Amino acid sequence: MAKLLKALGIGLALIILALAAFFFGMRFHDGPIEIISGGPFKTGELAPAPESWRFLTDRDTLEFQTLDPPRSRTVWLAVHDDRLFLISGYMTTGYGRIWKQWPHHVAEDDRVILRIDGKLYEQRLERITDGEIIAPVMAEFGRKYGFEGSPEAVASGYAWLYEVKARS
Repeated sequence: MAKLLKALGIGLALIILALAAFFFGMRFHDGPIEIISGGPFKTGELAPAPESWRFLTDRDTLEFQTLDPPRSRTVWLAVHDDRLFLISGYMTTGYGRIWKQWPHHVAEDDRVILRIDGKLYEQRLERITDGEIIAPVMAEFGRKYGFEGSPEAVASGYAWLYEVKARS
């Protein structure tokens, strides 16, 4: 029995060590892999932002990178009236406070880089907490991702909504 427990302990330690090495290594990877955050973008061509983001209407996700810290992630998006919006949910939950760090980084430095189809767009994120735009944007998130996209989620702080804006 002791040998079995020792073997299980060693196996568990090896799994934990492998996961820690993987997540540490992702900090240096060229962008995220699905929901796993990655490092700064190393590939892509700098491009001017389009006049309309409509070409992303039916795209499921996009990658973006914060500048401080230089980390990248994949997020959901919505396009409304040619404008691009990103969302971070679960912000009032315990696991959301641990998992969703990028909104707190954006609060300190709103500059981001979007990577779409190999093009890099230097933008910034502006948080939206009220206004008439919230209802149609949340409805679009609901249409795309199959959940009730309510303005109340934004008002309560459960979801943090951002508009992608040009850098000044």
